[in-house]
Amino acid sequence: MKLNYGNFIVMKILVTGNLGYIGPVLGRSIKEYFQNSFLSGCDTGLFSSCINNYSSRLGDTYYDNQLFIDVRDFNEDIIKNYDYVVCLAAISNDPIGKDFEVATNLINFESTIRLANLCVKNGIKKFIFASSCSIYGSASDYPRIEDDEKNPLTAYSKSKVAVEEKLRQDFGNSSMEIFCLRFSTACGCSDRLRLDLVLNDFVASGIKYGEISILSDGNPLRPLIDVKDMSKAIIWALKYKDMNLNLQNPKNIICINIGCNEWNFKVIDLARKVKEQLPNTEITINENASPDKRSYRVNFDLFKSIGGEFYPKTNINTTINELIEQIKRIDFTKSNFRDSNFIRLNHLRNLKNQKIIDDKLRWLK
Repeated sequence: MKLNYGNFIVMKILVTGNLGYIGPVLGRSIKEYFQNSFLSGCDTGLFSSCINNYSSRLGDTYYDNQLFIDVRDFNEDIIKNYDYVVCLAAISNDPIGKDFEVATNLINFESTIRLANLCVKNGIKKFIFASSCSIYGSASDYPRIEDDEKNPLTAYSKSKVAVEEKLRQDFGNSSMEIFCLRFSTACGCSDRLRLDLVLNDFVASGIKYGEISILSDGNPLRPLIDVKDMSKAIIWALKYKDMNLNLQNPKNIICINIGCNEWNFKVIDLARKVKEQLPNTEITINENASPDKRSYRVNFDLFKSIGGEFYPKTNINTTINELIEQIKRIDFTKSNFRDSNFIRLNHLRNLKNQKIIDDKLRWLK
């Protein structure tokens, strides 16, 4: 639905799970690009207190409206009158998925499909789902393209595959355009910084301890993407019009790898990149570690061919230096950052131990 505000045509966008790592960056980006948009966020608020912005306008303030509702409790009154829905709401990594496996299925899969169904019934034009390249699982022999076999190894990646398959099965004949953006491993600065992401962890370790300890043999492969480029990819999906790629069936659904070919790294090479910017950092490797099966290379040629200005152009050294600048402002003198709420699993465990949330990640107080 378009609403007239004076001389402006307002596009209404709803972002679920906006009070996390990506949401503040995305809010800022959307408002810079779509100045005539009305932007709403909807989040249960589990991580709303994990703020560490010390130098600029908080990304949350770019949202014109904030709803505090669990995505599992959505109804038609929330969805109606929006044009586009961006689905970020999810249990966001493998350790949390292991500790809260039931909640991972309820939030990542069941609520996402229910949300998509509400969107179809209420005439939403585009449904943009944050999927993951981790769905390729163990795939280090050659870079995987979109139609290659999926091999999810964790509750998190299995939930992403399940959503993609269900969207194809149930909504392939709908008029709603569906984008499954298979994001590379996130990294970079945010108002809600996470240090349980591989590159962010390495930078924090180099600053705090002068040492990066690699728990594997260093050979696992990961594609990475700066959170700013993730936000740009979502803007691309909001703008993109040509659904007829002749690559996928049904034609109203695009599943696409999001990242850049230059950002496929071995874990050891990421550590070395950090050491280049923090030269006093030592790197240690667990040479006795069992092979990490979560190793995959990904091909991003499709996004490069159609992404235009939204294909990632950030240099990894820029991302590392921005992280260094942000992390150096954090006072870690009294604590180990791995015990802090910068590690999202710690935050959830603390809330559960205080009986503020239950084991399904529902608020008790």
